[in-house]
Amino acid sequence: MANGSRQAAWEFFGAELKRRREDAGFSQSVLGTRVFVSGGYIGQFEQAIRKPQLGVAQRIDAALQTDGFFERMCRKLIDDKRYADYFAAVVQLEALATRICEFAPTLIPGLLQTSEYARAVTVAANPFVTDEYVEEKVTARLERARILKDATRPEYWVVLHENVLYIPVGGPAVMAQQLSQVATLMRERQLLLMVLPYDAGAHAAMVGTLKLMNFEDAPPTAYTETSFSGTLLDDPAVVKRAQRAYDLLRGAALSPEASLALIESAAEDYRRCASTT
Repeated sequence: MANGSRQAAWEFFGAELKRRREDAGFSQSVLGTRVFVSGGYIGQFEQAIRKPQLGVAQRIDAALQTDGFFERMCRKLIDDKRYADYFAAVVQLEALATRICEFAPTLIPGLLQTSEYARAVTVAANPFVTDEYVEEKVTARLERARILKDATRPEYWVVLHENVLYIPVGGPAVMAQQLSQVATLMRERQLLLMVLPYDAGAHAAMVGTLKLMNFEDAPPTAYTETSFSGTLLDDPAVVKRAQRAYDLLRGAALSPEASLALIESAAEDYRRCASTT
């Protein structure tokens, strides 16, 4: 579904939500209370400013007795084939977040990847696909990163394991460009990034990527991912544990200044290597 068609469908979702809410005699506040979000959040759903998580759509169906209508529509709209099934909902949430905290143990996070780095990652994971498939994935990844350029962009905190700097994805030239771009974003204060050094040892969150997302008027959410699957977590107790794990990572990481120096040094090493090959 094209972006314009998808937005029109979300607008239909919102219009239907408003119509059925009013038919049921509920105010936005009353419905919000029944589905565990604020009345303002319901209003933003109705205006297609924000998009509900699947669990909220299911609770709306239960409250309005709509026989799964909003769940089915939500599933269809978050079914974006540019992304893995388990990741499509995360893309929607990233665009709504006021703060994103991310830990990356092996690769530069998707929101920070250059096109060349993203292409190398995609080809490495899918060595037999067509060029069109690769370019579709790369384009989708770069589109996600636009949220960091918006006037209302989220606070973006990143902890990179030192591994990330020394795994030569795409070769020296690609790595030099990628790390230089990260350094530029750090200097422009578009994110706060810290490197977890090798000598920090083991941490509970190191088995895969971890993303924590906070919202203006909805509970925080965590997302974890390993090689072939990802899990969106919204249980408050689990999210609290994930936040604690992230805080421990951040406490063990180098300062932003020391991290920037390390990244720039690695970028320079890759540039020298690229110039001699």
